[in-house]
Amino acid sequence: MTSASDTSPHLGLGSGIAALHAKWGWIVALGVVYLIAGFVALGSVVMATVASVLVVGAMMIVAGAAEIIGAFQMKSWGKFLIWALLGVLYVIAGILTFDNPVFAAVLLTLFLGISLIASGAVRLFLAFSMKRESPWVWVALSGAITLLLGLLIMARWPVNSVYILGLFLGIDLIMAGAGWVSLGFALKRRS
Repeated sequence: MTSASDTSPHLGLGSGIAALHAKWGWIVALGVVYLIAGFVALGSVVMATVASVLVVGAMMIVAGAAEIIGAFQMKSWGKFLIWALLGVLYVIAGILTFDNPVFAAVLLTLFLGISLIASGAVRLFLAFSMKRESPWVWVALSGAITLLLGLLIMARWPVNSVYILGLFLGIDLIMAGAGWVSLGFALKRRS
């Protein structure tokens, strides 16, 4: 008796890359779209900040609705109330984000700055505690850059809140676009 896994060919990494090879043009096109979106975001960082905050607000509303629906799956009233309350708080936070996206950007920028400072400090601590291992310098450099970026954000907060998230979004889109374009052209060269 044969099973479905016995009759179907085993798809490995090579066959996956071969399938992508045929789609290299679409991958390059996706990268170009990312690049254009990134440059548009950098051209209007305030609008990109508002757009990113509105996306976060929409995700909070969806997550809150999912939490509320999930609350009805709980067996006890205590768990139901906690899940439902968390869901309602998510929905309220999402609605408030739509109501005042600039204030939401101020709070998200504050959270981003604090997170970068904490992450940079932890990386520096880890780097200096692993001095005997070879990549400690790169971990220290990464930690120093992350810490410096967090300090720069906090030094200009809340003034920079209207553009910093849009700036990060634009840079991220450009980096992702460059990655997709280079992947697409690398797949084309493999022929």
